[in-house]
Amino acid sequence: MDQDSIIIGISGASGSGKSLLANTIVEELGEDKVTVISEDAYYKHNPHMAFEDREKVNYDHPDAFDHDLLVDHLERLRAREQIQIPVYDYSTHLRSDETRTVGGTKIIVLEGILIYSYRPIRKSLDIRIYMDTPADICFIRRLQRDVEKRQRTLESVIEQYEETVRPMYLQFIEPSKHYADLIVPRGGANRIAIDMIKAKICEMM
Repeated sequence: MDQDSIIIGISGASGSGKSLLANTIVEELGEDKVTVISEDAYYKHNPHMAFEDREKVNYDHPDAFDHDLLVDHLERLRAREQIQIPVYDYSTHLRSDETRTVGGTKIIVLEGILIYSYRPIRKSLDIRIYMDTPADICFIRRLQRDVEKRQRTLESVIEQYEETVRPMYLQFIEPSKHYADLIVPRGGANRIAIDMIKAKICEMM
């Protein structure tokens, strides 16, 4: 019988380098061994709400996520089962009709801003990593991403950052740093941190 999967959490502020680190782990250990899932896929599905009301939701608060579904999926992924991950549409603030089939790999990497804010998720993780990147760099990266990839206006990104992103970072994300096993400075290209993480993964495999 196959051994259970290893589940690695990568948290930190939006724009801190979580996705870069996750993708680096995939590139260096192989797609056949690593599956990456994002907390963003588990935003709650609210089709009963008008679009204008969905736009007003605080998407940087833990209540915006269906963390119970995420915990269920992590348990099944640990058992090397395949699951159907929701596909979230940022333009409508709804899940699309499509899903993504993942599972069966030895390593599962979960990345997200609030994954350490919910105790059942923390308990599901074998390694907890926190990306400790300066706030100004995170903001610039988020601004570039939202304008270029999510068709947001400069003004709307700045307004959201001031109203919810920064306050929620200070309330939930930054305090969750003390749950981490490893704090990574200077973002997802920190070579020494990457080598340490790879060594630990190989030791656990």
